[in-house]
Amino acid sequence: MTDHYYSKHPQSENITETKRVTLRNESFTFTTGTGVFSKKGIDFGTGLLIENFQAPEIDGDLLDLGCGYGPIGITLARIYKDRTVMMIDVNERAITLAKQNAKQNDVSNVNIRQSDGFQNVENEKFAAIVTNPPIRAGKRVIYHFFEKSRTYLPANGELWIVIQKKQGAPSTITFLNTIFEQVETVVRKKGYYIIRAINKNGY
Repeated sequence: MTDHYYSKHPQSENITETKRVTLRNESFTFTTGTGVFSKKGIDFGTGLLIENFQAPEIDGDLLDLGCGYGPIGITLARIYKDRTVMMIDVNERAITLAKQNAKQNDVSNVNIRQSDGFQNVENEKFAAIVTNPPIRAGKRVIYHFFEKSRTYLPANGELWIVIQKKQGAPSTITFLNTIFEQVETVVRKKGYYIIRAINKNGY
């Protein structure tokens, strides 16, 4: 199997790099590494999702699905201090980095665990699930994630996705409309779509 960010156990040499960034007017220090997504720093899509996400009015925790080294989940945990953010990823190296990054940014309202999709997530419900999906895993895998997400959302829970037009944003919207009662494009910028799907009626 080719070694990439969707690998459970990356075999590449682990070379790390630490950078300081500003997200949502907050300063963060993130350590990235080889074998994880966007090792050179915050990619445009992730940054766009972070800047545009707004937590739903309903109570409940948040889930960062495919958290990588943690920029989305850690930023949201800093912004929404009254909520716990669960952060999951299949990649063990990403999980190690996410835990390190949570500590070095003094963020404690996180629950970080290794999980292949929802495999290690019990029957929790989340006010919102946020994801920059693992495109390299293929459409079948990410569509399954989107479909499965609905079962982890209560009534009026929301799924937030960032995806590029060239990676299938229009067809993703079409698919989401077969699952969710309300689907909208929050913002489009430089070929990236921020999509919000709302589970209006519960599951």
